[in-house]
Amino acid sequence: MLRKNTMSSLVFLMALLLSCSSMSSAARHLEEAVPKKEYPPHPVAPETPKEPELPHPVAPEVPKHELPSHPAMPELPKPELPHPAVPEVTKEPEVPHPVVPEVPKEHELPHPTMPELPKPEMPHHAVPEVPKELHVPHPEVPEVPKEPELPHPAVLEVPKHEMPPFPKAELPQKPEFHFPEPEAKP
Repeated sequence: MLRKNTMSSLVFLMALLLSCSSMSSAARHLEEAVPKKEYPPHPVAPETPKEPELPHPVAPEVPKHELPSHPAMPELPKPELPHPAVPEVTKEPEVPHPVVPEVPKEHELPHPTMPELPKPEMPHHAVPEVPKELHVPHPEVPEVPKEPELPHPAVLEVPKHEMPPFPKAELPQKPEFHFPEPEAKP
């Protein structure tokens, strides 16, 4: 199936390539066969004469329409309303608090005591003695001869690289503001 698709796509590509090449050769033959036409130059239009500029007409001034002044409104007298009388509220008579009767205390019963139970005696089991292990002396380890010490190679001292001191950051001075003191509130 895959081969069939591949073959069909190859055939299609070949046909496309041949058609493109034949189209380009046909277009070239057409260009060579047809003579080019030479067109006459465009005619130049004659210039039109300029009209003399006319002065702009001046609009006549329109008289302002004056409105009559507003008539003064007479002030109306304010009606004085009598203050409504507030009726006095009668105080309610004080109601005495009800007396709560005391609840009689229940007789306190003593806590029941638990009788002591006799402890059952458990017989002690005899622990059998474990026989002691025989003491086995440690085997002696033979001494290993020491290797001769090799001299340490001399290490050259590397000079320390000193960093230059860091410059101190200088901040700009803060501007001084003089605010007026707030007045005391009455």
